[in-house]
Amino acid sequence: MVFNSSASRGPLSVNDLLSLEQYAKQRPAIRAKIIEHKKIRSVALGPNATMLFEDRTLIQYQIQEMLRAERIFEEEGIEDELHAYNPLIPDQHNLKATLLIEFADPKERQVALMRLKGFERSVAIKVNGVAVKTLADEDLERENDTKTSAVHFLRFEFSSQQRQEALNGGVLELSVSHPQYQYNVKLSDATRLSLLNDLT
Repeated sequence: MVFNSSASRGPLSVNDLLSLEQYAKQRPAIRAKIIEHKKIRSVALGPNATMLFEDRTLIQYQIQEMLRAERIFEEEGIEDELHAYNPLIPDQHNLKATLLIEFADPKERQVALMRLKGFERSVAIKVNGVAVKTLADEDLERENDTKTSAVHFLRFEFSSQQRQEALNGGVLELSVSHPQYQYNVKLSDATRLSLLNDLT
């Protein structure tokens, strides 16, 4: 098994995973690769937010780490983890990401999450200046009447035209248009190429 986002497509299965013993032996080398891979797929949205674009490689790693932490080795338990994490893998028509709102001081974070209510719905990917459809927290609600959460899961669903424009070299940008927080960033070449791999 290889931790490589372009090695194969589709949902992960039991056959894609290492046993606990195998993973323990390979974990240091795998972690080093994952750290570098995350750097490419992480985008800072200003000083207090980060977007990590998930892919098959990162989800594979998350499952392996969960199995290790919980000492899960029976097939039923492994299948449960696959069922929980496979929906986070992009499927060639979308990008999927974890959005982190980051404030080091707990008191400041608590106030900021109240002020930034709705933040997750104000994030957009643009292809040649046109926003892709954004869907936030489809698995469960992470916002209440008073504040948002520090962690959100986003799906960016591309139309056929937007997908083709992106693959043909269109400009990809990330933006935040919240009343209390605005930011815009053009994706680096390395990040852009990595994300386009999810759409091919």
